[in-house]
Amino acid sequence: MHAAPAAAQPGLPGAEAWPNSPALPKYSHCYPGFLADAVAGRLLAQLWQDLPWQQRAIHLFGREVMQPRLICWQSDADVRYSYSGLRLDPAPWHPELQQLRKRLSEDFGLEFNSVLANAYRDGQDSMGWHADDEPELGPEPIIASVSLGAARTFRWREKSTGKSVGQSESRAAGRAAGRAAGRSAGMELQSGSLLLFGGEFQQHFQHSLPKTARPTGLRINLTFRLILPSPSSRQGC
Repeated sequence: MHAAPAAAQPGLPGAEAWPNSPALPKYSHCYPGFLADAVAGRLLAQLWQDLPWQQRAIHLFGREVMQPRLICWQSDADVRYSYSGLRLDPAPWHPELQQLRKRLSEDFGLEFNSVLANAYRDGQDSMGWHADDEPELGPEPIIASVSLGAARTFRWREKSTGKSVGQSESRAAGRAAGRAAGRSAGMELQSGSLLLFGGEFQQHFQHSLPKTARPTGLRINLTFRLILPSPSSRQGC
């Protein structure tokens, strides 16, 4: 395990002990080798066999479509999460996921009450552009993302400002700003790596895991989250 000194980036503990990729944007930090290769390989095989994987339908641009990947949600009792019209209800923790949650707490002082596991069976499974900015995550959530199995390219881009073209901005400048907001960057995430998102990352960036035509094997991604109580539950209603 690695002791976690003071954070080098806003809201991201332990960053000084792990050199970051210069490609990553603010409020994110990669910890390669967080899990040893043998441990990551064992976890990949065990979780693929043990977890109750499902392919669920979501609402996308007014249509109901099947997610292009398999998912599994596990959480503490009474912890629920919703996105794209999909509701995820509490399910018991797998012992290995409990152990990972414990390590994240011990190494980085981070507390999580849920994990969303995504399984990408081959290069045709993917994740579209999105931000994890649902109200139940809070305004500046910290999400811990652990990669197992085949390396895939994780991409990010700045959200569009949504600024309309008016007297203070020419049409040409507006088009240039739109093109800049749409540009993306990426890095390949290796098995056993940990990626932390914190601070205002979800406010300013979208991220995705695009399809790839190259031959690739199974990848499992584990995203640990802290789901906040709803306003009604905080009021005791």
